[in-house]
Amino acid sequence: MKYLKRTASLILALALALVLAVPAMAEGTYSITINNSAEGHTYEAYQIFTGDLSGTTLSNIVWGSGISEAGQTALGDAAAKAATLKTEADAKAFAKAVAPYLTTVEGSANTVTDGKYVISGLAAGYYLVKDKDGSVTGEGDAYTEYIIKVVGNVTTDPKSDVPKVEKKVKDINDSTDDAMTGWQDSADHDIGDSVPFQLKATLANNVSAYKTYKVVFHDTLSKGLTYNNDAKVYIDGEETDGFTVTPTVNADGTTTLTVSCDDVKALGAGNSSVITVEYTAKLNKNAVLGSAGNPNEVYLEYSNNPNKSEEGNNETGNTPKDVVIVFTYKTVINKVTKNPDYAPEVEGSEEYIPLTGAEFTLEKYNKETGEWEAITVVKNDEGTTFTFSGLDDGKYRLTETKTPAGYNSIAPIEFTITAEHDVLSDNPALTSLSGNATTGEITFTSSTTEGSLSTDVVNKAGSTLPETGGIGTTIFYVVGGILVIGAGVVLVTKKRMG
Repeated sequence: MKYLKRTASLILALALALVLAVPAMAEGTYSITINNSAEGHTYEAYQIFTGDLSGTTLSNIVWGSGISEAGQTALGDAAAKAATLKTEADAKAFAKAVAPYLTTVEGSANTVTDGKYVISGLAAGYYLVKDKDGSVTGEGDAYTEYIIKVVGNVTTDPKSDVPKVEKKVKDINDSTDDAMTGWQDSADHDIGDSVPFQLKATLANNVSAYKTYKVVFHDTLSKGLTYNNDAKVYIDGEETDGFTVTPTVNADGTTTLTVSCDDVKALGAGNSSVITVEYTAKLNKNAVLGSAGNPNEVYLEYSNNPNKSEEGNNETGNTPKDVVIVFTYKTVINKVTKNPDYAPEVEGSEEYIPLTGAEFTLEKYNKETGEWEAITVVKNDEGTTFTFSGLDDGKYRLTETKTPAGYNSIAPIEFTITAEHDVLSDNPALTSLSGNATTGEITFTSSTTEGSLSTDVVNKAGSTLPETGGIGTTIFYVVGGILVIGAGVVLVTKKRMG
């Protein structure tokens, strides 16, 4: 009985201890949950203010453990500072002011689970939450900093934002169109054309949180394009000369165009401002034909740490690359004639064989000038294949300017080149290429991979007059005799009638 009494007393004591312990453990223990946390982010919480918590009210505010003594002295009275935090803009400005004086990190962080990052074990107070320095290394990312009032468990969304950049190009069928298309992701052009390009950056919505904001366009033109040194830069539609434009021709023949400004805020840019660069580049003889095309890409370098945006001390991140492609094509004319030895029943026997001695010109119709413009030809060594490279879609005319001896000339042939390519795509592709006769007879074989339209142009042998003494002259003699006899009959008839 005595043993049972002692056991009951022990259980009662343990129960009382647990009851008393629960509020002690729970008191002042709160968490911050950050929704949709990006991979790679490591957040820190610094206690800026603390005080006496009653319900959800924090009174008797003093500086928290996250502010150094030097900071407390420099920043002044804690309660007065806390009273100024009435708007989000106030909080951003204050976060900038306290950033140099941060010391002790509070709480403990869990790993990212289902897009949520949790910092737990926090006492009541105001906290500055930010990314750990050096932790943001991902493409298209930025550091965060924001102040949160913690008087219970808090759930919040990330406060960082990053710019976006895109590259576009314009197109035209200069045989039929009066003007360029709008900005799109692909185009096709003739070699020699000046191709319009646009780079467009939409800045982050928290540019105001930075003291200075750096922007650099890194634009790469393929070796088939030559920059025309005509770039213009606009901020929210207004032209500016505050950017430095530097073209660099690389060892592989590509060109890097760098368009940079160390502080766009000084030029009037702000939250979500749009910065646009427009320029042209000439499609040159190095242009790649066919579906590979001539890709051109851009990425944007930008300030991504509002805690370190002093002049000359900008930490930067990069956006993903954006790509456009310029396509161009070729037409291949094979000069052939009927093979006199062709035997359909013989395997490998060719109906047509190459024919030398011809010359061709190819011209494209230009609607703006109303003229047919000649295109450079490249012949093979035998003079039987004629290649016209660097063609756009449009209207063309093929003329045989020299005919092989003993053959009949062909009449000029007019045809159109038509191409389809993705105009709104992250990875634009050439989807079709065709050639169709509008006058004359011509049939093309198309290859989108090579960007080629190939055809055989057949010359037919000329007519041969019969030799003297042949059936040809005999016919003339017979016809002549008949005419003489007919004339005699007419004369005799007239005499008798007379």
